[in-house]
Amino acid sequence: MVEKLESADLEHAQLDLPQQRLLEFVKRLTLEPAETTDAEVEGLREVGWSDAQIAEAVYVTALFAFFNRVSDAFGLKSPGYRELETPPAQFE
Repeated sequence: MVEKLESADLEHAQLDLPQQRLLEFVKRLTLEPAETTDAEVEGLREVGWSDAQIAEAVYVTALFAFFNRVSDAFGLKSPGYRELETPPAQFE
């Protein structure tokens, strides 16, 4: 499933309908933020997402866009976590 999500293959990622709809909305919000509609938000409500959960998804999506742009602007390199065979050590 992770591989499908990383490649944005939502159709084959074995998600339930609410998860799939939310990720479709997040994808649209990322790629075409000015094109999102009230009907899309209503569709999220219809599959069980609350207004607070939808707002949180919007905030998280916006923050990731912000972090990526700041990182790019300062030329920060990827830490390469995805290439590691084991995750980095956790701090206690």
